[in-house]
Parts: sequence; structure tokens; C-alpha cells
Amino acid sequence: MDKNYKTHIEKALKILNSGGTILYPTDTIWGLGCDATNTDAVKKIYNIKEREDHKSILLVVDSPAMIEEYVKKVPGIAQKLIAAATEPLTIIYPDASGLAGNLIAPDGSIGIRICQSGFCRDLIREFSKPLVSTSANISGMKHPDNFESVDTRIKERVDYVCKVSQHHSSHPKPSSIIKIGEGNVIRIIRK
Repeated sequence: MDKNYKTHIEKALKILNSGGTILYPTDTIWGLGCDATNTDAVKKIYNIKEREDHKSILLVVDSPAMIEEYVKKVPGIAQKLIAAATEPLTIIYPDASGLAGNLIAPDGSIGIRICQSGFCRDLIREFSKPLVSTSANISGMKHPDNFESVDTRIKERVDYVCKVSQHHSSHPKPSSIIKIGEGNVIRIIRK
């Protein structure tokens, strides 16, 4: 990890630990993030996005072990899906716990993606808690393909803009989303 990279991690950690919000590169698209266990920080994310607070937001973790800390019982099928995934995959798990209440869906579920690489994963490892990860856009607008396409209002509303990967011009896509229901029934939410 070069010195500048480490400095960006440290600055983001300072904001996260103080209940602030960040704009950061995830393993998919640019995202808005905060401490997923902090109710006030999550509320700020809803306000930044101009999003109704009854619409759930997903979170990112760095490992299957971290999922187990925030889901009462991880269905066995989830482990198989994670192992088989070749692209970023968000799984909606039943029975979330230990997270900000305004992050959890009315049915008690939570969407979680394991971040496989890059700044996002390194930040989560240093933070030792999950991060909120929602697309860096105003609710109802198209997600940004890269940093340059992030709405200026978003950049101005967050407490910290991570200065990593801002010049990459790739056009990543959001993760696929599936929901695991009762009896391990799988429903595809987004391909």
C-alpha cells in the first residue's frame, strides 16, 4: 500500500468513525457510504440521495465471516452462491441484526455483498465493520458510470470524497441481487 493510498484510507476512516458520509469507489460502481451500524449516519445517506427511508440500502463486507456477525443465521445455500459467483453478487439475507435499524428492510432482511478487491475492501478491513453501499446518485436517477459522472450535488453533500480511482473511465455495472427466502427459495431481483 503506497503512502497516498494509506492516507486516503485514514481520512475515510476518520469520517466513518465520526458518523460521517463518504463518496468512494466500490468493487462495482461509485457509492455513498457510512458506518452500517450508525442510525444517524444512515439517515444522512437517505437525505443525500433524496431517497425515502423505507427503501432499504445494501451494505458491503470484506468476508463471509463478517456476514455472520450481522445475520442471525446464514442459509447454507448462500455460501454455495458466494463460492460460485464470478461477478459481484448481493444476497438479501433474512434476520439481520446488529445494524442500524433504518438500514434493515421492514421484513427484517438486509442486502450484503462481499467486496472482493480494491479500496473498498481495504477500507472495510481497516474499519472492521460493514459499510453502507448505495449508488452515488439522487434517487431515481441513473447510477454514475465513473467518478466524473457523479452528480455535483452528491459530491457537495458528503463529508468526504475519496481521492482514489477518480480518473478511471471504465463503465462498471451494479452487482446482481438475489433474495434467499423461506426454504432456501431464491428470487432474482436484479441481473
